[in-house]
Amino acid sequence: MQITDPEVLRFIADTEAAYPAEANGATAEDNRRMYDAMCDIFRAPRPAGLPVRDETVAGVPVRRYSPEGSAGRPFLLYSHGGGYVVGGLDSHDDVCAELAVATGCEVVSVDYRLAPEHLFPAQIDDVAAVWQAETANGRSGIAIGDSAGGNLSAALCFRMRRIGGTVPLAQVLIYPGLGGDMDAPSYTENAEAPLLRTQDLKGYADMITGGNAEIRRSNPEASPLRAASFEGLPPAFVVTADVDPIRDDGPAYQAALQAAGIRADWRNEPQLVHGYLRARHCSERAKRSFGAICDWINRFLA
Repeated sequence: MQITDPEVLRFIADTEAAYPAEANGATAEDNRRMYDAMCDIFRAPRPAGLPVRDETVAGVPVRRYSPEGSAGRPFLLYSHGGGYVVGGLDSHDDVCAELAVATGCEVVSVDYRLAPEHLFPAQIDDVAAVWQAETANGRSGIAIGDSAGGNLSAALCFRMRRIGGTVPLAQVLIYPGLGGDMDAPSYTENAEAPLLRTQDLKGYADMITGGNAEIRRSNPEASPLRAASFEGLPPAFVVTADVDPIRDDGPAYQAALQAAGIRADWRNEPQLVHGYLRARHCSERAKRSFGAICDWINRFLA
């Protein structure tokens, strides 16, 4: 699909100027440096008066955003995007802060270990460890994340189901990569999409698994769409960008959950590209999408 929205085109140009596609072929250190610099360009100030603190939970660094009144509401466990290779507490700081204020929920952002220094399942191990610590005393929450973090949020639901732990109340997955069929139309239609190409996905998959393709083929904690059963999973809201190779993972996951009798809502965003959350202050389309995510959470918890 051709992108004609001038705000989206400007967002793409500004992103690529700071974080070109070649960054994915750089060393992990250089990739992270360029990614962090790009995130700095789009970072918005936190809402005034929002209490924020960094701490360690179950040995994992986290950042906690605690709006007034959040003590009586479920929390949101946020897993950031970045292909499991880049990103951290700062890259998604403003997203988490605004999410906390818009929903009135405490947001716990997880600084999980990154590849290639730490291979699968280190990332989901960290997310699960924080989740289990936060829910140990009966607290409930929602798993939410974007891109790789969307994958980890879905994986957390599978992990908790497998071990008999506290399953999230819901899973909110924002342009997630879920290990879908790469013969699906979006993988070819959007093979050269701005900000994420199909070849980049293959590189990230190899990096997190150390080149062990069997992990992505058979383990639902790496590729949720490869699960043998979707029974016992929580309701989901899946949001996809239309100009994104992993777009079709979203409706495929929705269909799998619905076939298991589970509520699953899917929203596709025309003209938008992977990573568009950063554009919510410069693109009306991205702003509306972020608002829809917050609205879904608020309606779900009402």
